Amino acid sequence: MRRPIKKRPVVNPDVIYKSVDVERLINYIMLRGQKETARKIVYAAFEEIKNAKEAQDPLEVFNTAVRNAGPMMEVRSRRVGGANYQVPREVRPERRMALALRWIIAGARGQKGVPMHKALAAELKLAAKEEGNAVKKKEDTHKMAEANRAFAHFAW
Repeated sequence: MRRPIKKRPVVNPDVIYKSVDVERLINYIMLRGQKETARKIVYAAFEEIKNAKEAQDPLEVFNTAVRNAGPMMEVRSRRVGGANYQVPREVRPERRMALALRWIIAGARGQKGVPMHKALAAELKLAAKEEGNAVKKKEDTHKMAEANRAFAHFAW
């Protein structure tokens, strides 16, 4: 029997950009309930993008980065007749967004010796240009799905 659909809490838009996606980014960056610190990091990163040499709209860069880092396909493990198969599946839009944000933040946190807001700004710019760790992770996920396309008939 399938499990019931989870009722997810509604995320309110952020204060400055009035965007639900930016608030989600803030929530993903937040550690130990320190939301104000997470807000400062995100807004400082957006200022960094705005004040760069090639000044761009930070919200546009953010949306492009999330679109470029979000995977279309992923593999899910499926047990059939005693064997586990990696079955390629299409990714739902909510999960695509969650994975993109997670990978962008992981890429930013992976840069050691750089303040988080600068690392986040750099990772967002790179993802918007289809470069960086988040986009590499997406491409690896797509390669894995493509390699296991033979098992697509096991999809449920």
